[in-house]
Amino acid sequence: MTSSMPRPREQWTAGNRYEAYVGRWSRLVARKFIEWLRLPARLRWLDVGCGTGALTQTILASAAPAEVMGIDPSKEFIAAARDLIQDKWVRFQTGEARALPLEDTVFDVVVSGLLLNFVPAPATAIAEMRRVVRGGGTIALYVWDYAGEMQMMRHFWNAATALNPSARPLDEGERFLICKPGNLLALFKDCGIREPECTILDVATVFRNFDDLWSPFLGGQGPAPTYLGTLSEDRQTRLREHVRAHLPIAKDGSIHLIARAFAVRGIEPAG
Repeated sequence: MTSSMPRPREQWTAGNRYEAYVGRWSRLVARKFIEWLRLPARLRWLDVGCGTGALTQTILASAAPAEVMGIDPSKEFIAAARDLIQDKWVRFQTGEARALPLEDTVFDVVVSGLLLNFVPAPATAIAEMRRVVRGGGTIALYVWDYAGEMQMMRHFWNAATALNPSARPLDEGERFLICKPGNLLALFKDCGIREPECTILDVATVFRNFDDLWSPFLGGQGPAPTYLGTLSEDRQTRLREHVRAHLPIAKDGSIHLIARAFAVRGIEPAG
């Protein structure tokens, strides 16, 4: 029987490295997410776990908000978001999803992108979102399909666990069971959110070459890059070449994958 590895401490602090790894793809998903919500203009929005501002920036560009506030526990990510987004309608603040530093019923819409699976108690985070949204307001979020069609990460973990089965518990597809449509809908229903519905958001992730795909894994941001950083140089090389061997690399060297996210939304009961 193979013993599992201890989980290394994951880092989420370097904004530029996060952008190269996930941010550039999360921005594409954010656009589809806002289109799916189809909400009217002049609403007050809260972006919980805003990171470097991918979803916040999309709200400003596409939803004509009256105001957007971005909250994230990382001071470094908040600083990166402030540098990136210069807009009179936006504010940023550090804070935890499970204890939002905000008053009750302040916002019309509370959203979150790619955060929920990293919150130790998702129901507590949802309860906080409900607390700060007005009655009749919208609560919505999206997460990666780690176990399926978030293909960049899936190729990595398929290779990592093939070479080292004890790494399987570190695989985001194994860890984040909440990242399935049925589980997301059940969470919203159990937390008292009305009319929950779920959809699939697919975006193309096109890499110029293998280095464009692989280099972001060296940045140390998130579970897969963190795991890679624990390996010796020789084991990193073996993993890199295993990933390369199983990718659909075109004749021009480009790699065409998709990134799938699951989105869920619902309504806060009035009164």
